[in-house]
Amino acid sequence: MSEAPRIDTSERHPGILIARGDWTLANARRMLELIEQAPASAADIDGRDIGRLDSAGAMMLSRYAVKVGLGLSTVDVRPEHQPLTGTVRAICENPPREARKDYGFNRMLERMGYAVEDYTREVLALVGFLGLTLKSAAGVLLRPARLRITPTVHHMEQVGLDAVPLVMLLSFMVGAVIAFLGATVLRDFGAEIFVVELVGIAFLREFAVLLTAILLAGRTASAFTAQIGAMQSGEEIDAIRTLGLDPIELLVLPRLFALLLMLPLLTFLAMVSGIAGGMAVSVASLGMSPDMFLLRLQDTIEIRHFWVGVSKAPIFAAVIALIGCLEGFQVQGTAESVGERTTSSVVQTISLVILIDAFAAMWFMEMDW
Repeated sequence: MSEAPRIDTSERHPGILIARGDWTLANARRMLELIEQAPASAADIDGRDIGRLDSAGAMMLSRYAVKVGLGLSTVDVRPEHQPLTGTVRAICENPPREARKDYGFNRMLERMGYAVEDYTREVLALVGFLGLTLKSAAGVLLRPARLRITPTVHHMEQVGLDAVPLVMLLSFMVGAVIAFLGATVLRDFGAEIFVVELVGIAFLREFAVLLTAILLAGRTASAFTAQIGAMQSGEEIDAIRTLGLDPIELLVLPRLFALLLMLPLLTFLAMVSGIAGGMAVSVASLGMSPDMFLLRLQDTIEIRHFWVGVSKAPIFAAVIALIGCLEGFQVQGTAESVGERTTSSVVQTISLVILIDAFAAMWFMEMDW
């Protein structure tokens, strides 16, 4: 039979309280009454007469001891109850304090080291994923019947046709801005006519392919990561492997081929739109006729500038597709992980595209192309 908990006063020492009975969850109501009736202070609490004690009872005993100005560490209990009271006291009376964050120089170096290590792992993972994709692509090219035409065309529509209005609009506006700024600077030298070369070379070599790649990095790479990440969270990729299918061949190659085909075409449209924006500003602000602009463009711009810009499009397409798909495969299975990987794919793609474009620009300049 369970004995109700109670608190008695020692006859020899009135300041000492004696806890008796079973301090268990079944007697929680009675323990709360004891806490409400507790005196303002006490010299000590003797709990050696407690029959049964569980975690709820130890917590109530701790609250009682704190209310009378003591702590659970001062309560004498049986040896078999000491581990429980020690654990409850550590939780209830000594809550762990949040560690003070260190923002000093050493902590900064530590964070930099972790960042470098994380970036190194990402680069190695990307290189390995590139090799795995090339292996699967070689197998598909050797057996063209395995090429999935329908998903490829579907992704071509998503990454290509749906992006045409945005790419053309932004390229037109950037071309207009470059022409306006160039005309403002060159007017002081009486050389406004060179705005044609400025806009033509800038868009044919750099701005068209770079703007298109950055737009697709934010639009397409994030979509690839979210799509594959959702499949990873739903264990659909595991189901694909269980069926004996290759996830790279099924999910990555259609997206890669679609980008390889559509990014050069989008780059060409961006070139045309950017030059059209420059021509609009030249006609409106410089008094130059469209025929004169196009004739000047034809006489001064060489075809090699066009090929320099277009040659970078397949490289950027591969970077966007590989990083977007790789980050999707690295999703851990939670919605938070999908968001983190999507953000990471956009940041990595844009950073790598700009870095590759900078090295390509220096290389073409040194090669005098």
